[in-house]
Amino acid sequence: MWNFLKKWWWIIAVLAGGIAWWVGVVNTIKNYDIAVDGALANVQVQYQRRADLIPNLVKTVQAVADQEQTVFTEVTELRTKASSINVSVDDLESLGEFAAAQSELSQWLWRLLAVAEWYPELKSNENFLDLQKQLEGTENRIAVAINNFNGAVGAYERYRINIPEKFVINRFTEYESRKDAFFQADADAQDVPDVDFDI
Repeated sequence: MWNFLKKWWWIIAVLAGGIAWWVGVVNTIKNYDIAVDGALANVQVQYQRRADLIPNLVKTVQAVADQEQTVFTEVTELRTKASSINVSVDDLESLGEFAAAQSELSQWLWRLLAVAEWYPELKSNENFLDLQKQLEGTENRIAVAINNFNGAVGAYERYRINIPEKFVINRFTEYESRKDAFFQADADAQDVPDVDFDI
């Protein structure tokens, strides 16, 4: 046996090194995959934080500006719709639906906040000002979470297409491309929101 090992040690070393490298590639792509899922979960947490603020914001504004019923109804319905979407990074349709629902909710939220410009008593309402500040902070957290998610997807994609790793990943694992999973700004995101309450 010792003679066999001495004679073929280099083949055994190459095989052992190859197996170790292969295991390392599989473990690394798994870690990147987990990072993407974790980053998406954080995006959802931040959107949920925003959704939790909405009922109190609506009640506070409604107490002063009850005649803006269309805005209240739309925000409440969009909050329910956005919160009910089951999103997965592996289901691009659900991811797109989730992003679109959140974007639509954002537009209506800014309409709701614009009500303060029409009702000066809201500008001095401590509850409204506190909720407005929390909402602005949450919007910043959402932006950071989306940036982190896109970064995790980018890192996953870069590793997945590296040579020679891509040959192991494509042939021996179930990890597919996620380049379409990036959150992107809506085409109309650069437009100033329309704040017309005569809807």
